[in-house]
Amino acid sequence: MKISDRTFIISGGSAGLGLATVENLHEAGAYLAVLDLKPSRNSFEGLPRVAFFKTNITKTEEIQEAVDKAAEWAAKNNAPLGGVIHCAGVGTAAKVVESDGRPHSLELWNFTLGINLTGTFNLSRLVCPHLIKVAPEGPDEERGVIVMVASSAAFEGQPGQTAYAASKGAIRSMTLPMARDLGRYGIRVNTIAPSAFASDMTARMPPKTKASLEREMIFPRRMGQGPEFAQTVKWILECPYANGDTYRLSAGSRMPARM
Repeated sequence: MKISDRTFIISGGSAGLGLATVENLHEAGAYLAVLDLKPSRNSFEGLPRVAFFKTNITKTEEIQEAVDKAAEWAAKNNAPLGGVIHCAGVGTAAKVVESDGRPHSLELWNFTLGINLTGTFNLSRLVCPHLIKVAPEGPDEERGVIVMVASSAAFEGQPGQTAYAASKGAIRSMTLPMARDLGRYGIRVNTIAPSAFASDMTARMPPKTKASLEREMIFPRRMGQGPEFAQTVKWILECPYANGDTYRLSAGSRMPARM
């Protein structure tokens, strides 16, 4: 898919991996509709082709309003929709039974799946009615791309990651059936499964935890960086044969059973 002069909706695009993706695609000439709770300070400074739509990814009515406004903005700019990139998500941790005998909080379970899984599916399904109306592009008559974000926990969840791993494993599992559903419209669906990436969350980790994670890296022995995630998104968008798969972005690491 040609990225220049296309509009991509990015959830969670105000910070972290989402913001890195916004910056990368903007440099490639794209228009970016960012759906998030709030923009980080100076997030989009120097990025004229970015529009921000305040959105709670757990609220269907807010997602619908933001998607409709993003589609109108795309039409106004003569930059048709090119797809949606899901970077909104939360990391949570709790044991199924805590050391004091308390069971895993159902509220935390619902919160985790509500954002990571239902939010991803809900935004995808609400963008698709707009995407299928886009004029097809190129010899393959492609209309759009959906990029979802799983995690290494979708493959090797650690203790305390039952809810988080369930949400990310479900995203991995729905990638192929979504691609099969949408292929007739010329829409591709792919998922990226990052391992440990530098972020606000990992910055707060104790040094011992960071060292344990980095020991599992094969090469390079460090956490991933936002631009590396963004490069992977860009490759998926531009490669028409990438479809229906989950791509690990892990430096060859596999998460250990214990840190």
